[in-house]
Parts: sequence; structure tokens; C-alpha cells
Amino acid sequence: MKLNLTGKVFIVTGAAKGIGRGIALALAKEGAISLIVGRKQQDNKIVEQEILSLGGKCLCVEAELSNPEESKIAVEVALAHYGRIDGVVNNAGQNDGVGLENGSYEGFIESYHKNVVHYYLTVQHALGALKKTKGTILNINSKTAETGQGGTSGYAAANGARNALTREWAVELLPYGIRVNAIVVAECATPQYDTWIETLDNPAETLKKITDRIPLENRMTTVEEIANTAVFLLSDCSSHTTGQLIHVDGGYVHLDRALIKE
Repeated sequence: MKLNLTGKVFIVTGAAKGIGRGIALALAKEGAISLIVGRKQQDNKIVEQEILSLGGKCLCVEAELSNPEESKIAVEVALAHYGRIDGVVNNAGQNDGVGLENGSYEGFIESYHKNVVHYYLTVQHALGALKKTKGTILNINSKTAETGQGGTSGYAAANGARNALTREWAVELLPYGIRVNAIVVAECATPQYDTWIETLDNPAETLKKITDRIPLENRMTTVEEIANTAVFLLSDCSSHTTGQLIHVDGGYVHLDRALIKE
């Protein structure tokens, strides 16, 4: 299957680690060019070296996306260097534990800025370029919007907004041939996830309880599995797919809870 991504330019936010890094590497293997957007340039540069070692091309963009003014930086860099943008992958975010009972107005709004405001602003800044290329938009979302989690109102609400924006943009951008989809992630093995697990009293026991609830093979989803789906959705091979919330989660969200091991 030819994905026809060679030479295409994609902005990937939160690309220094985890799922964003996986997507940038997968794009490089298909000959695409990534704008690696992350808050720490030294982390961005590590991914850059990985991509260069694959024979790929990329640029590193340091930006703190919770600051609205910085959402346009990657767009400006892409257009200055390559004169085009073929897609935006919105991935940056943080499950920051801003709950209802113990949260605050300030924390809730800050969570929105960390997790969804930059999704909107990055695409808005890139929209003129995306119209010219009939580009694609891919939002990386969390199952918390559908399942709840407890103690994370800000993140869950932001992901509900991510889901809604995916559908809304798919409708609004139909006249321009711009496709918009989302991958909904449940339990994926990332550095951020590993760090969270280690904060718990019994990390190994807790991880086993989590994986026992994942119907397909009782294991975590890998970053590579998310990235492979992402690359397909960004490619011409999914040319009639838009407005979809695609769950790459081993059946976690939708399959019968009776499958859970006792």
C-alpha cells in the first residue's frame, strides 16, 4: 500500500515524547517531513536525531502551547522553510488532575489551555495553508471524555471538546476537501503514563489491574499502533474518511465489561 506521503509537511505537537514522537518517526519512515513541536528544545533535538538516523527530514520548534501566542510559531516556521503545510497532528496535552471537588476556576481554565485551546489555534493559523494543499487534520484524544476517570474534570472536558471539534471541523471544512479525524486513546504505554504509574503505592499491581481490563490480549496499546493508524489517516489511502473518532484501544471503550478478568 502506497501512502504517498513523501515530501509532505506535517506539524506534530507534543512530538518530543510518547505518541507524538511515535507519529513523527512513522511519518519519517514514509518520507514525510515533520515539524516537531515541544516545550523543550533539547527533547525535540533527541527526536530530530532519531529521524535523521532514519534518513528522514524534520525541523524542531520550541513552543509552550499553553500560551496562546505560541500556537502560530510552528505554522510560521513551516511556511518559511517549506512554503506548505499538508497536515496538522494535534497531540500535546496533559492529564493534570483538575477535579471538581478539589479543583478551581483557575485550574480548570488552565487545563483547557494545556489540552484544547491550542488544538483550535494551531489549526486556525494553519488553515490558509491547509486549504491550498487540501490537507488533513488529526486530533489525538483521550477516552476520558467518554468513560470518565474521576478527579480530572479539566482533562475530560477538554477531550470532550476535542471530540466535538473533530466533528465540527469535518463539517465546516468539507468545501475545501480538508479531512478531519481523531484517534481516541485509552491505555497506551508512554513515558507520561509510566511516570504516573510509579507515583502509585503499588504500581505493578495497579498496572496488572488496568491491563486485565483491556479486552484484546490484556495489554497496553503501543505507541507504534497509534502511530501506524495516524499515518494511514493522514495519507491518501484514507481519502474518503472524515469526521471519525477512531478508537485504537484493544476494545477498552466499547467491548462488554463482562470480558474483564476477575
